[in-house]
Amino acid sequence: MTEQYHIIFTGHVQGVGFRFTARDFARELGVTGWVKNLPDGSVEMLAEGEESDLVELLARLKSFFKGNIQGAKVRKTPRAASYTVFEIAF
Repeated sequence: MTEQYHIIFTGHVQGVGFRFTARDFARELGVTGWVKNLPDGSVEMLAEGEESDLVELLARLKSFFKGNIQGAKVRKTPRAASYTVFEIAF
């Protein structure tokens, strides 16, 4: 069953390739949605996919950016749109 997660990552997550890595990991897992930098230095993500793939995406990001991510606030949200690709939003 397809789920949708809205996630805010905090810490040193801008200027380290976070969005590009998130996009690559998401595409490898077949997860769709978007990721973007926020003015306060955090990164926002909306990810849609099988729950196991969303959990794996989070695990990969937390492992890869172990020293950078201070927090990841995850909320399951109702699917508002169906995305066909995972992209970097500006």
